This record gives sequence, structure tokens and C-alpha cells, in this order.
Amino acid sequence: MTSGISKLGIIGGGTMGAQIGVHAASFGYDVSIYDPEKEAFTRSLEVLKKQFGLFTRKPVVSLEKLLENSNKVHLTYDLGQAVREADLVIEAVPEHLELKRTVFEQIDTLAPKGAILATNSSSIPISKIESATKRPEKCLNIHFYIPTVMLNMVDIMGGTITTPETIEAGKAWIRSIACVPLTVKKEILGFCFNRVWRAIKRETLYMWADGFVDFRDIDRAWMIFTGNPSGPFALMDAVGLDVVYNIEMVYYTDSKDHKDHPPSALKDMVDRKELGVKTGRGFYTYPDPEYKRPDFLK
Repeated sequence: MTSGISKLGIIGGGTMGAQIGVHAASFGYDVSIYDPEKEAFTRSLEVLKKQFGLFTRKPVVSLEKLLENSNKVHLTYDLGQAVREADLVIEAVPEHLELKRTVFEQIDTLAPKGAILATNSSSIPISKIESATKRPEKCLNIHFYIPTVMLNMVDIMGGTITTPETIEAGKAWIRSIACVPLTVKKEILGFCFNRVWRAIKRETLYMWADGFVDFRDIDRAWMIFTGNPSGPFALMDAVGLDVVYNIEMVYYTDSKDHKDHPPSALKDMVDRKELGVKTGRGFYTYPDPEYKRPDFLK
């Protein structure tokens, strides 16, 4: 553990919140997760099991250890109980600014005055959320990637008046759970690697949706060029196509540039509940996606 942080409160027991929670619990942290939906955490663990089969990178915590430590996570349907004694609160609710601001306003009144408040937002800067609290100097972006124990890097960025001490505490905590902090020194939409990944998403989605190239060939090219076991479309399936769509909409809302608007073909998939790994169908069909087959690169 890192000095000053021992108890963690997480808001949202979905895919990201659950993974952050069991990851932190595996390193000895006292973790509480709030979600009003009773089955959210259990469903998220099932998604985690599926995701493990899609990566070849060695995890910093084994699946067996994660599942074992999931029993140490305190699940609650009482928001106050989740954050009452927390040193660090991480919000992991859907990618909608007003929802996040509402959550931050609530946790600000319920969490200890010295607690750090962080958002796991994939794109929204904390500067757009911090004014919902009375402690903007203790607010952060702490953005994880999934699976957290395989893609063990975390974007960290402060707001308009986040103190250096808060940034350093966040970085120390990230390192304490075997992750690498990617420090963003000056505010930018999308942070560090997520902005690089976003550029790849935008271009590949455009090429697919406008009929230039089949998504499988884009993935094939990526896999051959990088040596990775999956390509951009497989990775989007792992993230969740609803999450991908919402993130792209954040960029569009910020720029108002039609080139940033996600394609309608992606929205159609979301409307059909073809969300990727978590629903069993996205660009590929799970649990036996085409790109995992021996003949995919032949």
C-alpha cells in the first residue's frame, strides 16, 4: 500500500469499476463498490473471465487470484457507506458529463474531507467536473484500461488547481498496484495513451463504416504489423461498443467537427445490443472470435 491511501471507494460496479476494485483488493486495499444494480458486479466478473482469454500478455495478477480477491470487495447499495471512510474515491459511471457531475456533488458531501476524488472517465477532463465539489484541489483524472491487470497503465491528470501533493499521491497509489502512471502535464482531451488510441479508433471506424476496408483486414494488418494477438476492432469489442460510442460522442461534443462524430453504423450496433464481449456479439462473435482462429492470418 501507499502512504495515505488504504481505503478505496468505487462508484459503479460495471466492467471498469469491478476490475479496478478486484485489482486494488489484490494488493491489499480495503475496497467498497457502490452500484444500485445488484447483479452488476457479478456480470462484470463474467466479462473479466472472457477478456482473459483474448490476451496473451502476462497479467500482474492472475485470473484465479482476482476471482479469489473479489470476495474481499465490499458491495453496497448505499452510496454513503461506500465512501464514508475512503481515502480515494474513483467514479466509474457511464461517459456522460452531467451524470458525473451529479455523482461528484454527492460523493463530495459524503466522503471524508481529506479524500481524493477521481474520475475514471475515458475522455472527460476533471476540470469539467471539479466545480461540482468543494475540493477541486483534490480532484483527479485516473483512467484505467481494460483488462486492468494486463494493460497495466493508467492516465493521470489534474484539474485547474489540483495540488502537486494530490498528483503525487495518485501516482504513488497507481504504482502500488503494479501499474504505470502516464502523467499528463497539461490538460488535453483524452489524456495520454487514450488519445493515441482514439485516433486509431476514429480512422478505423471511418474506413469500415464507409465501406473502404473490411474490419477483419484492418485487424489482420494491425496484428501482422505489431505482432499483437488482436486488432483495433477486437479491442473495441473488449472495451464495449457502447462505451466506444459514448467516448467518441465526447470528442464530437467538444469539437463540433463532423469528422469526430461516430458513424451511424456503430450506433446501429449499439442499438441492437451488439456490444462486444459482454453481450457475446460485436464485430466478432464470442467466446470463439474469428481472429483467434489459426487461419485468420492466412
